[in-house]
Amino acid sequence: MLDAMMRARVGDDVFGEDESVNALQTKLAELFGMEAGLFCPTGTMTNQIAIKVHTQPGEEVICDQVAHIYLNEGGGIAFNSGASVRLLRGDNGRFTAEQVRENINRRDDAHQPVTRLVAIENTVNRGGGCCWDFSEIKRIREVCTEQGLAFHLDGARLFNALVARGETPRQYGEAFDTISICLSKGLGTPSGSVLLGRKEHIKKAHRFRKVLGGGWRQAGYLAAAGLHALDHHVERLKEDHANAKVLERELQSLRYVTGVLPVETNIVIFKLAPGVSPEGFLAHLKKHDIRAAGFGSQMIRVVFHLDVASSHLEPIVAALRSFA
Repeated sequence: MLDAMMRARVGDDVFGEDESVNALQTKLAELFGMEAGLFCPTGTMTNQIAIKVHTQPGEEVICDQVAHIYLNEGGGIAFNSGASVRLLRGDNGRFTAEQVRENINRRDDAHQPVTRLVAIENTVNRGGGCCWDFSEIKRIREVCTEQGLAFHLDGARLFNALVARGETPRQYGEAFDTISICLSKGLGTPSGSVLLGRKEHIKKAHRFRKVLGGGWRQAGYLAAAGLHALDHHVERLKEDHANAKVLERELQSLRYVTGVLPVETNIVIFKLAPGVSPEGFLAHLKKHDIRAAGFGSQMIRVVFHLDVASSHLEPIVAALRSFA
């Protein structure tokens, strides 16, 4: 990847002159069957730009109560778009088309914000990397079309879902108005996400990217990393999923673990027994050069990625078994 970055053909992306950025945007747009793309530094920025594209201040976004756009983007929906949020209580972050239908605010009631956008996340971070059922996504799309709502996908780990479920990018391109594709998680680039959508959406998004300070110059060095990742790092996501399943089985056998969210992709979230200090547990792992994250209420999150090989599983398991 570093070699590809060093060979990148670059220019001024503010003026649309960076060949590598243009190639990345075109490649992803064509892959998903969408009209255009916009390269941004982060997935938070692509998500927040998409929300801004689809809403006006005082309007409403429907999402799950554990959605990244709501919990983990610094209150950006309020700060950037001035939009209200209608939270749904789904199954590990996945709600139904019927829940959407039941929560659309009436357009003729001045007391309520007008519902304008539905947003989902795939895979769901706080759902333990679980995947959406695509048939439910299609049903939500039908509700959105019927009710005149926009439909956005936070695809932070979308390629993990595609690999796990055997689905295609084109299926998703047909279902959503905008999609945020993150390149710096399972795909392993240093930075960068691409927002996909219709040309009219991406034209507006380009302006909002500038407002948010996201205009950049020779961004092609990072775009080249994204191009390399798309060519070389997608199929290997299966290795991350397999490693996560191994860890899931081990955790289920440990007396100090009281529960593990079902593992489908590369994220493992588990709960420590009452009385076990999360801080002490994380410090123990760190002594063994293993990094994990506290996730609140005795919860711990572990994520597998291309820098964690199958050969690392043995010392990880040994460290878990040695914790007392």
